[in-house]
Amino acid sequence: MTLHKDPDWWRGATIYQIYPRSFQDSNGDGVGDLPGITSRLDHIARLGADAIWISPFFTSPMKDFGYDVSDYCDVDPMFGTLADFDALVTRAHDLGLRVMIDLVLSHTSDVHPWFRESRADRTNPKADWYVWADPKPDGTAPNNWLSIFGGSAWAWDGRRRQYYLHNFLTSQPDLNLHNPDVQEALLEVERFWLKRGVDGFRLDTINFYFADKYLRDNPALPPELRNDTIAPSVNPYNHQLHLFDKNQPENLAFLRRFRAELEPYGAAAVGEVGDAQRGLEIMAEYTSGGDKVQMCYPFEMLQPKRLTAAGVEETFARMEAAAPDAWPCWSYSNHDTMRHITRWNLTDEGAKTYMSMLVCLRGSLCLYQGEELGLPEAEVAFEELQDPYGIEFWPEFKGRDGARTPMVWEGGNGQGGFTTASKSWLPVTAPHLARSVAGQGADEASMLAHYRRALAFRRAHPVLRTGAMNDIRAEGSVARFLRAGEETIFCAFNLGDGAQEITLPEGSWQQIGAELGSLPLNGNKVTLDAWQICLAKRV
Repeated sequence: MTLHKDPDWWRGATIYQIYPRSFQDSNGDGVGDLPGITSRLDHIARLGADAIWISPFFTSPMKDFGYDVSDYCDVDPMFGTLADFDALVTRAHDLGLRVMIDLVLSHTSDVHPWFRESRADRTNPKADWYVWADPKPDGTAPNNWLSIFGGSAWAWDGRRRQYYLHNFLTSQPDLNLHNPDVQEALLEVERFWLKRGVDGFRLDTINFYFADKYLRDNPALPPELRNDTIAPSVNPYNHQLHLFDKNQPENLAFLRRFRAELEPYGAAAVGEVGDAQRGLEIMAEYTSGGDKVQMCYPFEMLQPKRLTAAGVEETFARMEAAAPDAWPCWSYSNHDTMRHITRWNLTDEGAKTYMSMLVCLRGSLCLYQGEELGLPEAEVAFEELQDPYGIEFWPEFKGRDGARTPMVWEGGNGQGGFTTASKSWLPVTAPHLARSVAGQGADEASMLAHYRRALAFRRAHPVLRTGAMNDIRAEGSVARFLRAGEETIFCAFNLGDGAQEITLPEGSWQQIGAELGSLPLNGNKVTLDAWQICLAKRV
């Protein structure tokens, strides 16, 4: 099946994120793979998603589990082959699912051939493909930039007798996109996968592509402005305002070049904006104007503190002020954050309310594998940790492994139907086995059933995907707004504990969304108890 090349297919789409190591193991080695993903695509299609995003599966030494790429144009044998990828794309398209893949363009692995050549000496053809700098006179690093994974963002290389920049692990050197040859090489990677049939890309750390060419020091960030949205509070990364190591204006021209390559294919890109202070504004900058990437997701809904009604109002007000035509991609969980069920201490009732609200927001949506099952963060013992981030900052920060444990397909199997191996790469925990796909499949009161109904509701009302969103405000603990277009829908969600009476705007309204728990109206009023919702259509 060839999907219709609708250039706006991404607008309001629901994208399901797959972490390939943990989705389905097809060969019994305890690690998920591409054929395993292909075998489980029916689950995603039945859920009601429009597209999948597959985290990196490229050739890699796996020091950061695929986010350290050593060959952009091949599949790591751990995950399969290019033929396996082609089969996955064919099956996804047959099911009406578009395929997005995760491109890591800000850095490579230190075993990538580009870096091996670059570090050989200062005169080779790729000498300027990475960010190299001389030491200060006293031998210390060129500036005060810090790595997200801890310590200085600079590593010494004895061959060149220079430092190289690494915003993440020392084994992940940063590319120098100020060099036009580097840009062209990365655009060629984009072309390779577009020709292979992908429908788009998730762009990892999209605001890290360029560093300040003058390597100026970052200023200190006052303690009262620090937060742990991007890095845990135990990480001194939070002590700086990151003015110069990312978010550089040169990025806009490169994103325009990247977008131009997408257009002939009807493909789309969603960028990850990692910034604790200006994430929304950067997202607006990168997605406005119709000539850069189509979507970005900031961290406003991935933050540690639970999203409140006031937070919803503030988020959309800031976005409107930054660029009214910006297009966000909202998510509550992903492979880098604690699962929101645990992070926000939600009951199933609360999680269902947040999902009902998510499908009513203006923007596109990302769901992370297992979210539809209501999976909590898994407890992973220190001796079973794989994530270098967690190992570095344990026990104050336990890393990302708790969100990356295998998907649970069956409850009776000790490995949850994920693998036939006696041991999977990360453990499957008992609380997850109790929430398997098979166990929830026939239960109409389950989290899985609610997610299916919520996505069906969004599909049934196109205004929720593409319409305007206005009159956004918090009334106590209730987030309320209108979606307007070919129809007008009133949406209200009580995200707090107390009961609240809400008056709908003037006019005649009809209850909709009863299958999601929407309450009937009393004239133009409705009283919402904790976690209750109201959805109504103007008639």
